[in-house]
Amino acid sequence: MGAAEILAILMVIAVCGSLMAGYPVAFTLGGVSLAFAVLGHLLGVMDSRLLGALPQRVYGVMTNEVLLAIPLFIFMGVMLERSRVAEDLLETMGRLFGPLRGGLGISVAIVGVLLAAAKGVVGATTVTMGLIVLPAMLRHGYDPRLAAGTVAATATLAQIFPPATVLVLLGDQLGNAYQAAQLAQGVFAPNSVSVSDLFAGAIVPAFALVLAYIAYLIAMAIFVPQSSPAIPPDPSAPKGLALAQRLASVLVAPILLIVAVLGSILAGIATPTEAASVGAFGAILLAAWRLRTSGAERSFLLPSALLVALIALLLLKAEWGLPSTGSWIGVPITPLLVIVGCIGLLVPVLGVYRAGVLAPVMTKTAQITSMIFTILIGATLFSLVFRGLGGDDMVHRALSDLPGGTAGAILVVMLAMFLLGFVMDAFEIIFVVVPIVAPALLKMPGVDPVWLGVMMALNLQTSYLHPPLGPTLFFLRGVAPPQITTMHIYIGVIPFVLIQLAALVVLWYFPALATALPHALYGNKS
Repeated sequence: MGAAEILAILMVIAVCGSLMAGYPVAFTLGGVSLAFAVLGHLLGVMDSRLLGALPQRVYGVMTNEVLLAIPLFIFMGVMLERSRVAEDLLETMGRLFGPLRGGLGISVAIVGVLLAAAKGVVGATTVTMGLIVLPAMLRHGYDPRLAAGTVAATATLAQIFPPATVLVLLGDQLGNAYQAAQLAQGVFAPNSVSVSDLFAGAIVPAFALVLAYIAYLIAMAIFVPQSSPAIPPDPSAPKGLALAQRLASVLVAPILLIVAVLGSILAGIATPTEAASVGAFGAILLAAWRLRTSGAERSFLLPSALLVALIALLLLKAEWGLPSTGSWIGVPITPLLVIVGCIGLLVPVLGVYRAGVLAPVMTKTAQITSMIFTILIGATLFSLVFRGLGGDDMVHRALSDLPGGTAGAILVVMLAMFLLGFVMDAFEIIFVVVPIVAPALLKMPGVDPVWLGVMMALNLQTSYLHPPLGPTLFFLRGVAPPQITTMHIYIGVIPFVLIQLAALVVLWYFPALATALPHALYGNKS
């Protein structure tokens, strides 16, 4: 092992040690990498001119159209958090399933799916459900450990359900790694793996995980009935047709929003970025409808939505084989349609602004987005220096020499990611670990990039949940009622962590759960 490779190993150790010491992720990645680049130059094992590629790489990050989906999806999630969608869903689903033993827990799992698909941000989902659900479950006699574990596990579904921010970032990193792996093998017209592939691949495993959660809740209701009692019926609550109407009113809009976003991506009509913009506008429209109670103001929202949808349809070109806009409706009409569409967009935006919601949502979105992109820029420098020190070749040799071949290499990487989840955030693991190991793994025979991505996503979801340092546990601890202790949360999530590990094992032996849908939609990527 040469001096350069020793420096590469020491750099990784220094980054992990600094992160465990509590230093900011972005500045740790950038600062440690720059220090080792200087050290490598002084020792004569790295050419400092390699750093000249950094500005172009940073520019590539900032102009990456795929990554533009991140602030839009974050905006959608934060806006829905402020529009009281979760409160209405949980209240109505609780009334529907509550009279059944364990029914409230099942309602939480179902609503968690909808919120995960609509928000895509774990922190927002955890805080929302922790504030609303935990007090209700405790009030109706649920075991504190089961209540805390259920809320934490279902909130963490936002890590795996599209359009999860983690899937967007993981898809971008894996796409780069897959192309690099093919180029290293002499394939100069490489296939690609996209965020859309990863979204499609995650759907079946995510729903299977939810079914496993619900099966566990049903088993607890049967074998430990005192842990999840039935809710006594409320005489004043709506029943029969009134309850069905209430359920439809709170379910239709979120489901339509989810279908519009994910359906347009999976059908190939829109890219993830374009679909994210649809989701952002849909979230504004839904928030405006729920926050503005005036009938006069509401009367403008539906025509506004229909108008924007109609104009978007008119301006759609090649995806559906329509003629170009200019030849179909005439060049003079196109600017007019754009102006009218802007007016249609303005109506719900003004409604949300007057309700005092738009400004804090944009502030929160800017904070989260800035954090993610600052980490990504630091990770870009880390990856550049690591490869300059020959770390990528070293990792490939190390993984190739492991006993068990490809299976042994993947098992070691998955185990390492799981253990790193005790001390590192999912974003940190994506930006530090994935660029190092993914190119080496994807060079090995029989490794499907979509399957590998979904395996990593499930593993990262577990890192958000398992004690002692899972971020979801900290989010929940911050909003949990006083009678919920930290030990309640830790013990409560253990069965769900075991379920997730079992899901990883099943996906290992049945990779078609992740690959069948994207391969059917977009063709074979392996």
